[in-house]
Amino acid sequence: MCESSAYLVQDGKEELILENVEELFNEGDKVKIINLFGDQKIIDAELKKISFVDNKIIFEKRDTSGG
Repeated sequence: MCESSAYLVQDGKEELILENVEELFNEGDKVKIINLFGDQKIIDAELKKISFVDNKIIFEKRDTSGG
């Protein structure tokens, strides 16, 4: 199996959120991430990129500045 790892880009750096990701769900304006072991994270971010080659899911914080 080739589960992916989820990362959140902050200050230009990728920070690991969760490994062995199997499912993603929209939860209103948030994203729920669940891994192979049932661990869950809910993040306030938007999906930026999925790389099937690198097994990476990249999220970025939402712009809340309103402009």
